[in-house]
Amino acid sequence: MAAKKEESERGGQVQALGRALAILNRLALSDGGATLTELANAVGLAGSTTHRLLTSLESERYVRFDAETKLWSVGVQAFIAGNGFLRTRDVVRMARPHMRWLMERSGETVNLAIEDQGMAVYLSQVECREMMRTFARLGARVPMHCSGVGKALMAAMADGELSRHIARHGLAQKTERTVTSLADLKADLAAIRARGYAIDDEEHAVGLRCVAATVFNEHGDPACAVSLSGPMARITDARIADLGEMVRETAARVMAEIGGRPAA
Repeated sequence: MAAKKEESERGGQVQALGRALAILNRLALSDGGATLTELANAVGLAGSTTHRLLTSLESERYVRFDAETKLWSVGVQAFIAGNGFLRTRDVVRMARPHMRWLMERSGETVNLAIEDQGMAVYLSQVECREMMRTFARLGARVPMHCSGVGKALMAAMADGELSRHIARHGLAQKTERTVTSLADLKADLAAIRARGYAIDDEEHAVGLRCVAATVFNEHGDPACAVSLSGPMARITDARIADLGEMVRETAARVMAEIGGRPAA
């Protein structure tokens, strides 16, 4: 009986933890916070259950409540925990000087991203000084097949891995220029491997261009991708080749910094 009770309690704790994390993940997607009702509806829980979990998270400072606006938002402890992850990813810290070098040389915003669960996730950014500039929220997730960083990482995939990725995540159309054909995507990836950098030509967002290259780890596997992005008014056809070489050089610098080597 005692064993069954312990197992039941453990199951309840795991369920509560999963629900609390679902709430925290939902809050992470809300720039201005969310009401109790919005959170309860988003995660599919009763308002009373949601409130109980929120107060538990609040006691540990993972969320906070604004009494004036009645909005819940991510708390400071979540930021601390997130930075714990970043500290373990030495590539973020080691890439920063090279990202800044690329920003200064190109005049455009520079990003660093990894692949996570089939999406490209932005870990770091160095904004340019132009009034009109791109911005990617750290932690934001974008589809791989239509983003510069994503396509740079996809170009390093083996055929089998690429097929499994597409079967699971598809090729959703984001703009009129998004590549939605498997044959066209494979041709694009072959071109990326040949020239050493990827181009997002308004494929994820209208009016935006990105140029990206892969950083490989010591095993020759893709560790992350570095990119520069900006409006088409500045990233013109005439600049693409030069910008591509800058991004390639930056990726090579970061790769040398972390002890990586190019894929065989």
